[in-house]
Amino acid sequence: MIKIVKYFFQSIVIYLLFFIGFIFRLKIGRKIFASFFSLCGPLFKSKKIINSNLKNFSSRVSEIDEKQIANEMWRNYGMTFIEYLYLGNFKKNNAHIEIDGAEYLTRVKKNDKPVIFVSGHFANFELMSMEITKNNIQLATIYRPLNNIFLNPFMEFLRKKYVCKNQIKKGINGVKETINYIKNNYSIALMIDQRVSEGEKVSFFGKEALTTTLPAQLSFKFGLEIVPVFIERKKNNKFRIEFFEPIKPYDYENKIKLTEKLNSILEKMITNNPYQWIWTHNRWK
Repeated sequence: MIKIVKYFFQSIVIYLLFFIGFIFRLKIGRKIFASFFSLCGPLFKSKKIINSNLKNFSSRVSEIDEKQIANEMWRNYGMTFIEYLYLGNFKKNNAHIEIDGAEYLTRVKKNDKPVIFVSGHFANFELMSMEITKNNIQLATIYRPLNNIFLNPFMEFLRKKYVCKNQIKKGINGVKETINYIKNNYSIALMIDQRVSEGEKVSFFGKEALTTTLPAQLSFKFGLEIVPVFIERKKNNKFRIEFFEPIKPYDYENKIKLTEKLNSILEKMITNNPYQWIWTHNRWK
């Protein structure tokens, strides 16, 4: 009961912030919430997780400014937060984005065979699935529902309406649903950078982390290629999305070796732009 009350009041605050963002519109809203999140974000308990994650990161990557990374992460978090209200704008036009590796999307359409798109929580991560569907590729997206029961329906509505109408809840039932989509010639998109209790311990920046092996399992079971995707926010608040060359499953011995490869790709993405990855996930718990 206490948790329900907590979620209720949290949702009131969030909806109030959304209302403020709606009044000020996107351009000014980004500035307001980038500043607001950079000021208020560090007050939350996730600060300990962020610091711990950054210390592990800095042990593998030299000469980083941990405070700057954390601050820029919160600023990006704030801009992404308010952009949820304007996903419809992103859906209608392409002025906000540039695409590298578009030839790989063309290949997916030409082959008319599903693939698995994987990425992490970079910049505005919702744009991955949105851009894939805008390129007329049949897609279903695996997502983790919000714990807050008062906020989750609204977020699901936005995702289904503007990002990808086929949303699969993470979990056992979600795996069954994913398989059905693949059998019906749908590609699958998912984030692979969060800790999952049912995952396998795989090295991530030199330290074992529970990692999902679902992309590798699906890849081997159905002979599907895996397409890594990277998204970054540019200085002009436009985005660059990069589709990498597809990875063939049978180039690897087993699901663990393939998962290790995916983690190494994710490491390179984070290293190239650590300022826009969400460091609040308890990745190495």
